[in-house]
Amino acid sequence: MKLGLVTYNLGRDWDVPTLIKHCTAARFEGVELRSTHAHKVEADLSPAQRAEVRKRFEDSPVELYGLGTAFEFQSPDPATLQKNIDGTKAYVRLAADVGAMGIKVRPNGLPRGVPEEKALEQIGRAYRQVAQFGADHGVQLWMEVHGRGTSHPTRYKKIIDVADHPNALVCWNCNAIDIDENGEIAWGLEPLLHKLGEVHIHDLYAGYPYADLFRQLLGVGFRQYTGVESPGSPDAPRILKFYRALWDKMVLSA
Repeated sequence: MKLGLVTYNLGRDWDVPTLIKHCTAARFEGVELRSTHAHKVEADLSPAQRAEVRKRFEDSPVELYGLGTAFEFQSPDPATLQKNIDGTKAYVRLAADVGAMGIKVRPNGLPRGVPEEKALEQIGRAYRQVAQFGADHGVQLWMEVHGRGTSHPTRYKKIIDVADHPNALVCWNCNAIDIDENGEIAWGLEPLLHKLGEVHIHDLYAGYPYADLFRQLLGVGFRQYTGVESPGSPDAPRILKFYRALWDKMVLSA
């Protein structure tokens, strides 16, 4: 398993050289760059700019493993749905050009007024379409377990079953809803373990059963990224170093 930084909060205001500097100092192996943030790794980059981003990471110890987007597929409006599909494809092309392994997408809840099964079917079919496009370009797709209703692991699995594509992978998000009355997560995680592409982790002291999560990940030979998605801090470089030390200790004892 590898430790990465998801720049949704921590690192959101750093440009690419600063990200590489701080991740190197904290021994983070990789980053997932969130779109719209200060790194400015976006679909409007020119070919020369894409090549520059790729070279910066390839010349460093830090891997650009992913691009974090907010594209989602639950809207009942066909034009909005198509806009999100097209946007996803644009970021697949960007990921291929900058050398990122994959991109993150999401569902963002069940739309009001739409039957649940119909909504889940639509999300799954759209995910299959972009997963195939990603496969054609050598880029993985990771759908985050996210959104009101759609973050429930049972509903989320229905989306993955509809998508039914080897490149339609799961981004486990360590949500409170994962934890059953016995404090365990196996009921929701185990049916998805074989589809994991990445995992988003949060504050390791905050009550989620991370030791159990790490045991299950190691048990199935998970070798991709656990990406830190924690609140921002004015002391972020120091926070990263503490996080690395705690992550190492927990993984070694799992």
